[in-house]
Amino acid sequence: MAWEKELEELRQRRDAALAMGGPERIERHHQQGKRTARERIDLLADPGSFREFGILAGHATYEGDRLATFTPKGEVNGMCSVEGRTVVVNAGDFTVRGGAATSAGSGIGSESRPAVRALEWHVPYVRLLDASGGSVASFESLGRTYLPDGNAWTATEVRLLSHVPVVSAVMGSVAGLPAVDACLSHFNVMVRDTAQLFPGGPPVVKAAFGLEIAKEDLGGADVHTEGSGVVDNAASSEEDAIAQVRAFLSYLPASVEEMAPRDDAGDAEPVLSPEALRDVVPENRRLPFDVHRLLAGVLDEDSLFEIAPGYGTSRVTGLARIEGFPVGVMANNPNRLGGATDVAVGEKVIRLIQLCDQFHLPLISLADEPGFLVGPDAEASGIERAGARLVWATCMSRMPWLTVVIGRLYGVAGQCHHRPMGMFRRYAWPSARWGSMHISGGASAAYRRVIEESEDPEATRKEIEARLEAIASPFRTAEATGQDIIDPAETRQLVVEFVRDAQRVLASQLGPPLVPYRP
Repeated sequence: MAWEKELEELRQRRDAALAMGGPERIERHHQQGKRTARERIDLLADPGSFREFGILAGHATYEGDRLATFTPKGEVNGMCSVEGRTVVVNAGDFTVRGGAATSAGSGIGSESRPAVRALEWHVPYVRLLDASGGSVASFESLGRTYLPDGNAWTATEVRLLSHVPVVSAVMGSVAGLPAVDACLSHFNVMVRDTAQLFPGGPPVVKAAFGLEIAKEDLGGADVHTEGSGVVDNAASSEEDAIAQVRAFLSYLPASVEEMAPRDDAGDAEPVLSPEALRDVVPENRRLPFDVHRLLAGVLDEDSLFEIAPGYGTSRVTGLARIEGFPVGVMANNPNRLGGATDVAVGEKVIRLIQLCDQFHLPLISLADEPGFLVGPDAEASGIERAGARLVWATCMSRMPWLTVVIGRLYGVAGQCHHRPMGMFRRYAWPSARWGSMHISGGASAAYRRVIEESEDPEATRKEIEARLEAIASPFRTAEATGQDIIDPAETRQLVVEFVRDAQRVLASQLGPPLVPYRP
């Protein structure tokens, strides 16, 4: 057989790469409840579809001109199909030097990095992160230190966000640049208990502050999905994390050049009957309603993929389907902060608007908006600047947008459920009420002197509020503005018609967004 020696060396090098960090390190990895990089790729990829590239990159030692040892790089890269569509995948291999960044595969004449391939091939990019970033141990082998210049690579990752779907799954302890990569994405998820995320782990924190802290307390799933909002979703297991990655991608096109795929089950119906929507909002306005019951009457059955459910909980945001067409959806949740918009809500709504605008999804807003959150804590968090960013994102968007006003719609936060240009449509239920602010608080401010100077301030306040309530009927607004008031039972059908019509407009918007995506 020709080239037998060279083919044997190729097999030897491939086998060494497939062995990763070796049996002992793999076993230690498994004992921590974690899969290896290659096992995670098997969960992500359609069976038999993974095609690795860069498998020969690493560090070798030689005896004369013969290969003695070979250590692969601390990551596995390749292409695979997910639900029949090609994606590029980059998986950190913690069994090789903790997944630390190395110079392997980055010399003169190097093959394209994974992000470059995703950009040039117009396909989604998935990171399965389990890596510690740079390591001081590399200084010895390099023989020097170096100036931080990672943006030579990261600039491509930033560009990528405006062209193809990017997803990051935090599968283990992730620090340094990989921790930033976790956020350079359109969606991210992390595994509870076995995954953590931070710029520097407990040893770095101790060196900087003398503080002893556990990895989970420093950067676990609860910290980031409920506190910081750095990570969208938590996963109960690695299988769950990969399932969420696959689900998220199923709503999006391969790139901004394409339309989002319609589910084959285009005749899907909501769980809740149209008539049942009439009873969602209680006549007693002091009582909240179940926002998920509302969504069950509008969206295709079992189609809601909620994003960031533990952060900014006064607004439900996510992806869903209407007659099989992917849509973005948001709905105020009156069971959290009365449905008010705080800084966290503003941030996650902006990300949803960007996602829909970039990947050509109609946005459906089910609004019961009491306004921006008020009070000392809201002021300390910078609610005004958050509001300005939300107004900006709303006005800069162009995808078709439908708002159904379910209940309240007050102030500038209410304004952010409306867009004055492009394909926009608004309906309102008879239960809706709106204005610059709530009548109860607004009357006390606008009529303060009248109330204070009256003989019975409390009676005067109630009398003024009653007068204002009498003219707050949405039908009076409709008389003057032509606002369409609908029977709640008509909602699903009107949403269906809007989403169908939106497809023509979306097809005219293919290509990169007018405003680059900001993570």
